This record gives sequence, C-alpha cells and structure tokens, in this order.
Amino acid sequence: AARRALFEPAEWLAAQAGHSGALARLTQVFGELDARLRSAPPGLRLRLALQEAADQSWWAGARFPAERLGLWLAMRVGSLGETEEGLARAGWAVRRLTEGPPPAQDIAAFLDREEEALDLAPLLASLSALHPVTQSAVLFHAWRMIGPERARDLEAAVMAARHGAAMSRFPGQGASFLPLAMAGPLSLQGQGDAVAKLSAWITGAEQSVLAALLQLDRLRDWRARADQATADLSGRVPALLLDVLEGWPLVPAPLAEAQTGASRAAVQRNLDKLAERGLIREATGQGRFRIWRAAL
Repeated sequence: AARRALFEPAEWLAAQAGHSGALARLTQVFGELDARLRSAPPGLRLRLALQEAADQSWWAGARFPAERLGLWLAMRVGSLGETEEGLARAGWAVRRLTEGPPPAQDIAAFLDREEEALDLAPLLASLSALHPVTQSAVLFHAWRMIGPERARDLEAAVMAARHGAAMSRFPGQGASFLPLAMAGPLSLQGQGDAVAKLSAWITGAEQSVLAALLQLDRLRDWRARADQATADLSGRVPALLLDVLEGWPLVPAPLAEAQTGASRAAVQRNLDKLAERGLIREATGQGRFRIWRAAL
C-alpha cells in the first residue's frame, strides 16, 4: 500500500502562507521580547522560564505555581510525594529553556532520548523551507505522536519553545525560548489539519509573548522604584538582594544568602529594610522560616 508521511512540509508551507499576517505580528512582538532580554539581567530570563515551565507543566497534568517550582529548583523544598516527579520534570524544563544548545543541534541529546528521537532529525531537515515558528509547531505535534507517555507532552512543548527562538536576532544573548503557555495553553491544544493547528499555535504564542512582555514591564517598574527607594542605603547587599528578588518569585533567607554571598545577619537586616519601605512582602505570615516576594 502507498505510504504517506505523517507531516508533509508542503501542507505546512501552504498553511504558513495563509497565516503570513499573524506570523508577522508574532515575529514583531517576539523581536521586542528578544531585544528586551538582550539587555536584561539574567534573573529576568530565569523568571520567565519558571513561569513558562510551570504553565506548560500545568497543561501536561502537574499543577503547581511558578513560585513553588522556584523554591523546589533553588532549595529542593516544597514537594510532596505525589508532586516530586512533576517538579523534577518542570525543573528539567527550566534548564532546557535557559541552558545548553538548542534542539536543532542535537535533538536526541536535548530530549535525553537517543533512539526514540532519531526520527525527528530528518523531519527537521525536511522543514528547512518553513519559518522557525512553523517548524516548532511541527516538532511539537510530531513528538507527541511518537509515544503515549505523559512526559512527552512537556518534552514536546519545551523542545518547540526552544526551537521557536531560532528566529532570535541575538542568539545566546536575547530570548532563549518562544513563550507558548504563559497566556494559556491555546498553542498546545490545537487540533485538526495543519491550518487549524498552525492558527492556534501562532495565536497562542503571540498572546504568551505579550504576557511575558507585560511581566517584564511590571518587574522593570518595580526595579526602578526599588533602586530609587534604596539609593540612600550603603553597601552592596541591598542591590544584590534586589537582583535575587527580581529573578526568583519567592526568596527564603538561605537562598538570598547563597545568591548574594552575604551573611545571614546582613541579609535579614536588609530584607527588613526592604519590607519597611514597601518593596517586598513576606509570603508565609510566620515569624520563622519567612519567605519574601517582590511587591509588584
């Protein structure tokens, strides 16, 4: 019997042509995110990756907020028996979204699945005429079709997000991934033919990039207010603490100590000052083992 490829590049090329306007808008807003992150401190890239990994994990069935993922990733705290596996997968997602070579260089190594991912390399090569965003959509749907394991949903989303950033004008300096889930899982829920799947993919990605830009705006405004409010404080610890609070959604004192290299006393003293000036809030309401967050 005649055999037909699961993904015909010609079908996706036609679908791409029908969505040229939407693809141009997505490229434009991603370019703004790319430029903003090029000059941003590393903490902002981590902040966005934590949110994206948490949102992708929520869609994949492991439901916990970015704040909890951040605590687990930083200090391995906040997990229970039933959530440990999901947090571990989400931690993998954060690392893959922010570190290492993109999947196009070695898809099997990126997924840690040598044999099963071999079919993706020739598929990606056949998509060279397509836009990176369209390629990322094909990779996402292809990897989900290869096996029934739930883990593949998150793997597919992370791989697609990293590959979508191939359109970055500043590789290695700007955006390391294309947000897909920060405004909801529309991109990841596309069904039907190539036209319908690509439409959902582009629309959901554009909304997620805009959500990421909004989060950067809130953090930028907070940091400007914080820098002004702490201008009279001496020493390097206040500024270092602001860096930590900018990058991590929740910051316990041991994390602040590790990130700043300051003593426990210096960290506690300066955290209290930041709280007094309305720049941070304590999240637990407890007298001990307190955790802080930026007052965005």
